[in-house]
Amino acid sequence: MIHVTATESDAVRAIEAEAVSSRFARGWHCLGLAETFKDGKPHTVHAFGQKLVVFTGADGKTNVLDGYCRHMGGDLSQGTVKGNEIACPFHDWRWGGDGRCKSIPYSRRVPLRARTAAWPTMEQDKLLFVWNDPEGKQPPADVRIPVIEGATRDDWTDWRWTEQVVHTNAREVIDNVVDMAHFFYIHKSFPTYFKNIFENQTATQIMKGVTREDARRAREGSGGGGPRMLGNTSVASYHGPSFMIDELTYHYEGYDLHSVLINCHYPIDENSFSLHSGIIVQHSDALPPEAAEATAAKLSEFILLGFQQDVEIWKNKTRIDNPLLCEEDGPVYQLRRWYEQFYVDAADVKPEMTDRFEFEIDTTRPVESWKKEVEENLARSEGASA
Repeated sequence: MIHVTATESDAVRAIEAEAVSSRFARGWHCLGLAETFKDGKPHTVHAFGQKLVVFTGADGKTNVLDGYCRHMGGDLSQGTVKGNEIACPFHDWRWGGDGRCKSIPYSRRVPLRARTAAWPTMEQDKLLFVWNDPEGKQPPADVRIPVIEGATRDDWTDWRWTEQVVHTNAREVIDNVVDMAHFFYIHKSFPTYFKNIFENQTATQIMKGVTREDARRAREGSGGGGPRMLGNTSVASYHGPSFMIDELTYHYEGYDLHSVLINCHYPIDENSFSLHSGIIVQHSDALPPEAAEATAAKLSEFILLGFQQDVEIWKNKTRIDNPLLCEEDGPVYQLRRWYEQFYVDAADVKPEMTDRFEFEIDTTRPVESWKKEVEENLARSEGASA
């Protein structure tokens, strides 16, 4: 028999939470659909603790600059795009995408020090990315976002894109990479396989799941119809600190539906971030173009609902640096160690942040428990309707 002393069993577990760092992650961050910023107007984006101005010049290149003019502090996002420059509304100083003042209409010459902060940008898969680095360095050639083949192919739908502001620190959304159990309790899904792989700048979640029967019947009872979804297979990878590509296959009776889900964000400040989602769906014999577009729209609503379920949790939970975990909770601490690499100088990135790490959860116990819970829920439902 094992004897546990009072001090071991009765000690209260204290929640530890350090002050949130004012440093923002190094890496590519997606600002949304590139087309949004190509209307010939300046756009305000609040990111990385400051105001930015985003504009596309006559040459078609989209630029990101610090939002305030270095002359007298005018708000460039309230200015005008003139050729390839953004003109300040205060005194019409013209700023190029490289951050240099190109001309001052009323002056013979431009001061040598007339330069503002310019942020590296990238357009890929119809999306606009901006590079953030607290050290002020350019993006390394080997730090890339993988190309999403379906985003530019005719046999896939266009992006269905949503965005919203979430008032908490961005680490909360990253924790979901390893959190298997919340899919059952929050999203009414039923994970049957769950594995994580972290390596270099990529953190992957591989999950297989089935639709919760009690949730499906409740949805059908409230008017939800259409083909019966049996489950899904998901391979979701964060490439860097904020951009996740999820190769998501939904299994229906009689066919599979292939889609790509984007879950991405950029920090507004230490305690808020802009959360984006995008989805494209592949056309197929079972899903011709018109049906694929309708399905993409429906899935987009479904995904947005899932985000809202997470947001409600984040809004009411507290930040916790020392979570108390059980075996099936996944590698939370290892994930956070991987995530830390984006918040330190490049020279301070340690091997334990980037070395390959794999962890597969034994789903035997969760599956047994969850099957029993679903059966009990269905029995109560049937008893109530009898």
